[in-house]
Amino acid sequence: MSRYSRLLRATLPFTMLALGLAPAARAQTADPQAPSATDAQSEGGEEIVVTGSYAQSLAAATETKRQAAYGVDSINSTDIGKFPTQNVAEALQLVTGVAITRPRGEGLYVSVRGLGPQFQSTLLNGRSVAINDLIENGGAAGRQFRFEMLPAEFVSQIDVVKTPTADMTEGALGGNIDVRTFRPLDVGTKTTLNLRGTYTTMTEKVKPNATLLHSATTGDGTFGILAGAQYWAKSVRNDRWYNTGWTLDRFSSVLGTGYYTPTRTRPTIETEERKRVSGLISAQWRPSPELETTLDVLGTRLDVAYDEFGLDIYPDDTSVAGHRPVLVPGSYTLDGNTVVAATINDVRFMASREYSLNRHDLVSVGLKQLWKPEGWNVSANINWSYAHSFHPSYAEGTVRSRMMFFAPLTYDSSGGYKVIPTFTTPVDPTNASNYVLYPFNIAPKNSKDWDWYARLDVGHDMDGFLSKIAAGGEYHWRKRDYWRRDFTVNPGQVPVTSFAPDGIEQLPYDDFLSDVPGNAPRKWLVPITSAFYDRLFTPAVANAPLAPGDMRASYVVTEKTASAYLRADYAFPLGGIDVTGNIGVRYVHTDQVASGTLTIGTTPTPASFPKTFNNWLPSFNLRAELSPTLVARLAASRVLTRPNVTQSAPQISVSTDAPTGSGGNPELVPFLATQFDASLEWYFNRKGSLTGALFYKAMDNYITAQNINVEIPGRGTILLSTQVNGGDAKVYGAEFAYNQVFTFLPKPLDGLGFQASYTHTSVQANYTAGARTIKDQLIGLSKNSFNLVGFYDYGPVSARLSYVWRDKYLAGTGSTTQTPGYVDAFGSLDGNLSFRVTDKTMLSLEAINIADARQYSYNDDPLRYNEIHYWGRTILFGIRTEF
Repeated sequence: MSRYSRLLRATLPFTMLALGLAPAARAQTADPQAPSATDAQSEGGEEIVVTGSYAQSLAAATETKRQAAYGVDSINSTDIGKFPTQNVAEALQLVTGVAITRPRGEGLYVSVRGLGPQFQSTLLNGRSVAINDLIENGGAAGRQFRFEMLPAEFVSQIDVVKTPTADMTEGALGGNIDVRTFRPLDVGTKTTLNLRGTYTTMTEKVKPNATLLHSATTGDGTFGILAGAQYWAKSVRNDRWYNTGWTLDRFSSVLGTGYYTPTRTRPTIETEERKRVSGLISAQWRPSPELETTLDVLGTRLDVAYDEFGLDIYPDDTSVAGHRPVLVPGSYTLDGNTVVAATINDVRFMASREYSLNRHDLVSVGLKQLWKPEGWNVSANINWSYAHSFHPSYAEGTVRSRMMFFAPLTYDSSGGYKVIPTFTTPVDPTNASNYVLYPFNIAPKNSKDWDWYARLDVGHDMDGFLSKIAAGGEYHWRKRDYWRRDFTVNPGQVPVTSFAPDGIEQLPYDDFLSDVPGNAPRKWLVPITSAFYDRLFTPAVANAPLAPGDMRASYVVTEKTASAYLRADYAFPLGGIDVTGNIGVRYVHTDQVASGTLTIGTTPTPASFPKTFNNWLPSFNLRAELSPTLVARLAASRVLTRPNVTQSAPQISVSTDAPTGSGGNPELVPFLATQFDASLEWYFNRKGSLTGALFYKAMDNYITAQNINVEIPGRGTILLSTQVNGGDAKVYGAEFAYNQVFTFLPKPLDGLGFQASYTHTSVQANYTAGARTIKDQLIGLSKNSFNLVGFYDYGPVSARLSYVWRDKYLAGTGSTTQTPGYVDAFGSLDGNLSFRVTDKTMLSLEAINIADARQYSYNDDPLRYNEIHYWGRTILFGIRTEF
């Protein structure tokens, strides 16, 4: 059966359900009308669009930007609900200056104005939130919020603040991202049901998604409660040509010095079964215009069952006793300092299977009390959140089952990084008799993140030059407890056919990167995880005491932050120009304690490192209304981002498969930056604007990589990557945005509209990665990015087509002997088509990655291949109805 017939068959239940619901929805006549885009006002005059057409949503976002006392871009619920968004990150990519990363096709992390995910501060309903971390195979960071934890259907509005004010929680060099969920007094009495199927072309599977939101308010509008629930699922397959870099002087005895050859390379197929269950509760009590109490509760559990099938090829590995790769003299081809082709004898080929169930839990509970007596504004806020990322059992804790053989390798990368290089061997990787066992490994991880937040704000309205004075204080307590253990079982080089003849299988896919040319293994044998686990992970192994490496890999970091601010808002006429703005200062005191285990000689020793930071963060914003349609802004501020938790932790994590490791530095101090912004905004009608901004950030205390050789007991010498302060960088650029609904056209063409934005970012930087100098580049910074959106809203039909593109960016700095890595430019074409069957019921069809794009990366020369990713298209279809 073809993938398209399977899709058709899968849609039938949804189609029948749609036909059943449509008459019921048509019969609903007593429902109150939803508030318009301008009916619901949040604090500070910011608009929240609850329902409406995309044009209404665009108008509301435009007005939010126009009236704000600081630089901000917004996107609201109509945008999210109607774009093909799987989560909040994929909605944010349409905001000017925002780019996202899409591992395996799913939006996960957000960058703003070229600065990577760790430089953003993410808030939930204006409050800090705990952070889930990567546990699939290590790589924990600590400050990069995973937007997959937030269902897009729960979100009413997202603000990306680019010029902060003194009252805003510190932590962002890029942008303050405030995600707001629905609240009952904004929504009114309403029930919505959204049923969708998610089909991925690579898996040919359809997974069901269902979201139910119910809001009820009293007749007098003083009390309301909103509850939401969602079940979401998706099957994922990503075909990947993987490489860890190119290394200097591994074969100097044959080549001489100064030449690069490839290191660990792997054709691999990564699969995921993703399931997310989320709940939302919001209650509001507004007994009078002066008093309002709001409770917000959000809970999410995301389970990602990860199963990977790979064939690791190690051209330069010497870790197995008795084997040492030898480059054959006269077999190689040079292009500059790159060995683009060669034959290498005695290379390790390792068939591997990696399985893990990665569970991410997030709970956030917030309570806010507002009191607005005449001329005053008093706000008290408290929030507790907890993020837990873990494996439910050892059997699901990154289980690596592996088997190997040694053989000659002939490679040729002269075709460049967009094709699979030649990787051939005379030994058959599909023949079980060629394999012997390689050490079996389980690496369970447990990351716990607690976040307590409390603040009090008092503001007083005034007449005259100073229009408002506000002051407040904030206390923030955060704790990250990270635990990792590595169980390694070495059964010896036992033939696989005698160890577990029923424990291996052929790769269960026959179309690995089938549309990518190249001559490399596309079929190989893979272990069966349960067979290896049952035979090798005995009770004696499970109950063994912690090894020194386990102790070194775990850590606890606590932060206690106390801050206070003073903000003054001003307003005055300058000739015929109305000038408003604010000026203020924020003081932040941070007490940090980083605890872990160090190795002194051969003895693991617990150690704690206290550190205190004190920072003054002034800010200034000016808004000048040059005419009824033209607004100019100027802004300046001092901002900070604290180091990633893993960068501050006194721990060392050593790679299972390579002589490398990473470790933290508890003496690090925060990144700091002085930033300036200037913008000009032309609002030529209620549904159109043309805006431009210039920005400049002078960063000091920039954290740079340092790579050193250290001796690890039981592993020998490894290359340890750690971090130090000391780098300086200047980031500057410009961004432009245009949006308009073409209401001047005759009907029905007046429903056409267009959006576009472009961001250019440059950097001046000079720092080192080991002895390698990195100049005018920062990790994650794309020099150019843009998005284009064409849309049509008229009558029952709504259609949208968007293209989002970002330039290449530095993904890894490399080291003295390792090349830096780059992710190539990438664009995604996404679309949406919906038809309103009745006033309350809508059918929709959405598609992501319509052009079927692949993502490429390379090392610092296009001849040095790195990675190819292909995750295919995602198609979503369903019905949404209101009661």
